[in-house]
Amino acid sequence: MFFDKMKEEKIELLGYESLKNFKIHKAKPSTKIFISSNLDWFDTEVEIDYEGQKASLAEIQKALSKKVNYVSLGDGTYGLLPEEWLAKFSLLFKMAEADGKTLKVSKYNFSVIDELHDMIDDEDIKNELNEKKQNLLAQNPENFQEIATPTELNAELRPYQTAGFQWLAYLDKIKWGGLLADDMGLGKTIQTLTFLQYYKNINGQLLSLVVCPTTLLFNWENEINKFTPELTYLIHHGPGRTTSEANLLQHNIIISTYGTLRSDILLFQNLKLDYVILDESQTIKNPSSKVAKAAQLLITKNRFALSGTPMQNNTFDIYSQMNFLNPGMLGTKDFFKEQFAKPVDKFQDTETKQHLRKLIYPFLLRRTKEQVAQDLPEKTEVTLYCEMGKEQRAIYDMYKNMYRAQILGTIENQGIEKSQFAILQGLMKLRQICDSPAILKDETKYENHSTKLDELLREMQENIGDHKVLIFSQFLGMLSLIKEKLTQNEIQFQYFDGNYTALQRETTIRVFQDNPKCQGFLISLKAGGMGLNLTAADYVYIVDPWWNPAVEQQAIDRTHRIGQTKNIFAYRLICKDTVEEKIMILKDKKNTLVKDIVSDDAQMIKQLTREDVNYLFS
Repeated sequence: MFFDKMKEEKIELLGYESLKNFKIHKAKPSTKIFISSNLDWFDTEVEIDYEGQKASLAEIQKALSKKVNYVSLGDGTYGLLPEEWLAKFSLLFKMAEADGKTLKVSKYNFSVIDELHDMIDDEDIKNELNEKKQNLLAQNPENFQEIATPTELNAELRPYQTAGFQWLAYLDKIKWGGLLADDMGLGKTIQTLTFLQYYKNINGQLLSLVVCPTTLLFNWENEINKFTPELTYLIHHGPGRTTSEANLLQHNIIISTYGTLRSDILLFQNLKLDYVILDESQTIKNPSSKVAKAAQLLITKNRFALSGTPMQNNTFDIYSQMNFLNPGMLGTKDFFKEQFAKPVDKFQDTETKQHLRKLIYPFLLRRTKEQVAQDLPEKTEVTLYCEMGKEQRAIYDMYKNMYRAQILGTIENQGIEKSQFAILQGLMKLRQICDSPAILKDETKYENHSTKLDELLREMQENIGDHKVLIFSQFLGMLSLIKEKLTQNEIQFQYFDGNYTALQRETTIRVFQDNPKCQGFLISLKAGGMGLNLTAADYVYIVDPWWNPAVEQQAIDRTHRIGQTKNIFAYRLICKDTVEEKIMILKDKKNTLVKDIVSDDAQMIKQLTREDVNYLFS
């Protein structure tokens, strides 16, 4: 303890080597290791010698667990464990399981053995370590040239996406799980679907389960249809979902939610799955939660996880995800908490942080927007599909049926031209309900039921990270709800609408551009369409898309303009099975017309046929 105290006080001790009766052994340890490779672990014999006095493995593990730098020797003396020795060997002893005179190290933790590369004589073990390090640590596209992209894929992958797919394919080869942790917007879904198509091609079959937040169900559906249409799928969600195991077995991909996984775990447990994929895997960050426990119970050949933010609040967030992917690789929950989470989070221990990085880095592939900027288009536009909850859907259906009867009756009696105001009014009401029925200015007042608010908050909390965001809505009522939600969750933002003066606008812009803690900027679509330069942002959310593409592009171009050095990602929030989705489909059908007409809403309504109106209100 005296030596520890002197070290803490940074006091150098001289002359203790000359002491005759002192119990600290004078010699530095000489260390030899002998490693043999088994199927799932490395057997590591370690010999630590203090001039003939050998330290037992059990004594060293005891010393390291107590965080002392000396070890009891057989002759009653103590041997010092020098700093350089601890730096080289402490992780080995921390992660190994003592078995007599041998330390057993899981092959998940091959990077621990690789740290001792210069002490290994066995060439076969060196080659095994080199292969794993090259393919898991280097993450270089050139390492995977033998794995071709499936010809069935309806897309041309960017170089980093090809590398991501091939990384997943290599993990499949060695049957280890991995976490694809690319920044939001870099295409984690398409990389995963490319792998699933590849897996089916080489194995002749595929039964996989994708678990995601409810708001991402239809994004998976759309991306399967778009990129891998040969893969069959089933959305397993909602009150009408199947209870038949046989029905589930008929599909290549079962898409479900975390809530449904928890509820239907007995059904899912009976499936012999090829793969389980957790999208937004930070959802299971609490290993004691029911959904994390349910995920662990799934029987599958291998597992992948997807998350742009695998560690949101603290180091412990990563434990449950890694334990799902490769059970046991980070020890027990209590061991991880004491050995890693507490030292890193509470004491900011740099060495422990480095140790943890060495352990998880082979199983976590992360590319940021900045790292792959040269592979990205300047602007990427994505549609996020949201599913209404029961209350919101009931209100929507009531208004839809009411307006459908009124408008079709008006068209029947007065013709399409004289029905344009009624059509526009009906569409506006339904779009407001898609945001939230609480913003309707009707006699009946409704509660705030909003799947879009839930999705927007989830995106801000789980995916955005340090990026800045512009949020546009046509409706001031919806912007008020967003303001309230962000305030409740302590997310800093700025705001303006058409009522703000030029000075007020300039003040809010300056705060947003210059304050790193200000993450969001809420703007009404009309007020924010012109004359703004908001290049601090690189994400844009359009909460209620509409006919006119020019208005939306003006909003997106508030950040995508001269002076912008980042790639821009623009997201449109669409409620599934509503007038919003139908408008998007009609826009595609009338693509030339919509591009040509960039005037007002009334002009667009004039172009609708009776069949179009019937479709929109169906």
